[in-house]
Amino acid sequence: MAKEQGRKMIAQNKKARHDYHIEDTYEAGMVLQGTEVKSLREGRASLVDGFVDIDRGEAWIHGIHIPEYLNGTWTNHAARRKRKLLLNRAEIDKIERKVTEKGLTVVPLALYFLNGRAKVEIGVAKGKKSWDKRNTIAERTAKREAEVEVGRKLKGMTG
Repeated sequence: MAKEQGRKMIAQNKKARHDYHIEDTYEAGMVLQGTEVKSLREGRASLVDGFVDIDRGEAWIHGIHIPEYLNGTWTNHAARRKRKLLLNRAEIDKIERKVTEKGLTVVPLALYFLNGRAKVEIGVAKGKKSWDKRNTIAERTAKREAEVEVGRKLKGMTG
């Protein structure tokens, strides 16, 4: 079997980018069982309720859903179990400092394969207020309308 090259996206947490201001991102490996990897290769996972917890100097990801492998036997994994993240000691300490000092949270942003290895992108984030969300949507809409108007002018149309 040929070795995989590049990045193959499995799941994204779009809700996290909507609900939080992402201050910093990290790429971490995950400790997985065999049937979890097979289930991920089928493109089945959900990051919606996920969060990262630092416990005794180790990073753990909770709440992500990797469904059981359909062809698995009694060796199948639990769909929602905590999984260990593989990060450098300095990265774990940095994340832990930010979470305790500033009251931030750590959320999973994306789950993907990079050169055949399962990786998760985590973000140190601060929760948005509802008016922040409305401002973000209004800015995005205004930017889009401006781009459309510029496109019309370039094509010679008047509006």
